[in-house]
Amino acid sequence: VQLQASGGGLVQPGGSLRLSCKASGRTFYNYAVAWFCQAPGKEREVVAALKWSGLSTYYSDSAKGRFAISRDGAKNTVYLQMNSLKPEDTALYYCAAGLGTITSALGNPRSYNIWGQGTLVTVSS
Repeated sequence: VQLQASGGGLVQPGGSLRLSCKASGRTFYNYAVAWFCQAPGKEREVVAALKWSGLSTYYSDSAKGRFAISRDGAKNTVYLQMNSLKPEDTALYYCAAGLGTITSALGNPRSYNIWGQGTLVTVSS
């Protein structure tokens, strides 16, 4: 499976963006899909994740209440809706997939080994 991330851009504090991660080559069935962020000088971390075949999701503490991860089976795409954006959300955002990831491991970066390219999100006035 290949992943194509898009949707980044420049937004003012308090604004919203929706990132998209489209799979090609095969479907996301039996995969977990995560959105990571990596700010300059920091490690890549899981922001949100879901299991394609079920309802399980994971959110980092900073994402809870502001971000929502969802999927569209017909489009084989995972979305990250980001609301109430803050300057500290500025980062490269990557989508990644892991085959057979269990629910308790959704927040573990080592659960994912298929990566898309990053899309830059800049939150600034």
